[in-house]
Amino acid sequence: SMRSALGAIQNRLEHTIKNLDNVVENTTAAESQIRDTDMATEMVKYSNNNILAQAGQAMLAQSNQANQGVLSLLS
Repeated sequence: SMRSALGAIQNRLEHTIKNLDNVVENTTAAESQIRDTDMATEMVKYSNNNILAQAGQAMLAQSNQANQGVLSLLS
C-alpha cells in the first residue's frame, strides 16, 4: 500500500540522515586532529628556529668579545 511505501521511504531517509550526521562528526574530528598536528609541527619549527637564532647571537657576541680582546692587546 501507499502508506507502507511512504513509511519505508521515510525510514531510509532517517537512516541516511543519521549516517550523514556520523560522517559530519567524524570529518570534523579528523579536521581538528589535522589542525592540532599542524599546530604542533609549527611550534616545533618555531622553537627550532628560535634556538638557532639564539645560538647565532651567542656566537656573534663571542666573536665581538674576542675582537675587542685582540684590540685591547694591540693598544
